Amino acid sequence: MKNMPSPNTTTGTIYRYIFELLEKNPEGLRWVELNTIVEKEFPHFHPKTINGCVWKLVQLFPDKVHKPKKGVFQLIK
Repeated sequence: MKNMPSPNTTTGTIYRYIFELLEKNPEGLRWVELNTIVEKEFPHFHPKTINGCVWKLVQLFPDKVHKPKKGVFQLIK
């Protein structure tokens, strides 16, 4: 995936998991749900790192993710 950080990095791992979650939830996920699920999956990652990844999702992947309404992230199909 274009612009995807290396899977060997913390952010790369987080982004790959976020895309898996969004793939499984085509209706989209709210920001708080996304943060909570990722924090539970990776409790050893700093919460601010996870938050930053979610926060920049649309900015870094504008061709893959959009916000159909405030606070909801959804894959572009």
